[in-house]
Formats: sequence, structure tokens, C-alpha cells
Amino acid sequence: MTVFRIAPTVADAFPGTMIALVVATGLRGQGPWPDTARALADLEGQLADGTWSPADESDPRIEAWHTAYRAFGTNPRRLRPSVDALGRRMAKKGDLPRINPAVDSYNSVSVRHGLPAGAFDLDQVEGDIAIRYATGDEEFTPLGEPDTVEHPKPGEVVYTDAGGVLTRCWNHRDAHRTRVTEDSTRVAFILETVQEPRDGHLLKSAATELRALLDPHADRTDLHHLGPAVPEITV
Repeated sequence: MTVFRIAPTVADAFPGTMIALVVATGLRGQGPWPDTARALADLEGQLADGTWSPADESDPRIEAWHTAYRAFGTNPRRLRPSVDALGRRMAKKGDLPRINPAVDSYNSVSVRHGLPAGAFDLDQVEGDIAIRYATGDEEFTPLGEPDTVEHPKPGEVVYTDAGGVLTRCWNHRDAHRTRVTEDSTRVAFILETVQEPRDGHLLKSAATELRALLDPHADRTDLHHLGPAVPEITV
């Protein structure tokens, strides 16, 4: 079992925080995921014909995260929120990257709803997970850079476990150690907002959509919500 908790200091500073956790057990990440393939193709088709485009900096959903990043001392145009970076990439290239079906699923949901998303392989997590302010002593090895070690600056919001930082700048970039691969079987998928009163309905829709993509390929999926009202859950 893994405990997720949000530190009181973070909850107080960002009272509109709501995090949806979709936990998949018995995940089968290999082989085709036709619903995910269709979801990606649908988004890319809408972008190509001009009927839809990813949220950009002028969108309130992205603007809210830029404001949050600045509040903890990070320039969001240098280290961008994940959904911002992914949307910009898609708008430029016309498509989304294909990583593996599980990652592709949360990427498609993230861009469609304009909400940051990520995931942790829970079998690679060490102990419990906390969303808190960094002290500056923690170590972070970025996804895809297993020989690199960074130190988040003090005051940066990070996800951490006993082994180090799992995500920098709240949702800017995930760690290499807990990345989701085709062989991951127990995964916590994360969707986030810092404007729950305004965007909570979008978060719920996104979580439902993600769960529908995962259900055919998992023995079980469970949905939890974490935030100031419920600052700790066990998955």
C-alpha cells in the first residue's frame, strides 16, 4: 500500500488544489490499445482540420498553472507545466508522441482537457508519496536521463518518496526511476487542477475518460481524490 499526502503548507497556499488518482492494478501494457489509438487519432484529426487546438498560455487552465509556478518561484516559460509543454509540442508538430499505451492514454486525456497528467509505477516507489515544498537537499533524476542528478531549489513544489523526487515543479517533469513502461503492472495515474471550484468538473470528466481507456487492460481501476479537504489517501 502507498500513502499519498499533500503537505498542509501546500494545501494552504493552493486551496483550490484537487488531484485525481486513477490506480490501475494488473495492468497489461503490451499489445494494442485500440481505444487509445482512436483517441490520439481523433485529437490529431481535429487539430489538422482546425476544429480543436490545445490550450495555450491564454487559456485560464494553463494560466492558473503559470500563476502557481510563479508563486513557488519558478518561471513557467522556462520550466513549463507538463500540459503546457505537451500542448505546445502538439500544436507545432501536429501529433502527440507515442511512448507506450499507458502513457499515450494519459497524454491524450491531458491535452484534450487541458489538465496536467502523469503517472508513477508504484512497484518502483519507495515508501509513501508526499506533495510538499523542496528543501533543496533532494535529488532528482529526470525521465530519460538516468545518469543526471538535479537538485530542486528550495520552495519548489515536488512529489517525493523515500528515494528522492518523483516530479519537479509539481508536474513539470517526472523521474526516471518511477517511469511507466509496457511492463508496469501497478500504476497511479495523476490528473491535477489548482482551480477546483472552476475546473473540478473537467477533472472529473478527464478521470472518467482515462479510467475508460485503462479498464479493458487492467484487472481493476480505482479512483481517489486528494486535496485540502482530503489531504491523505492510501492506494
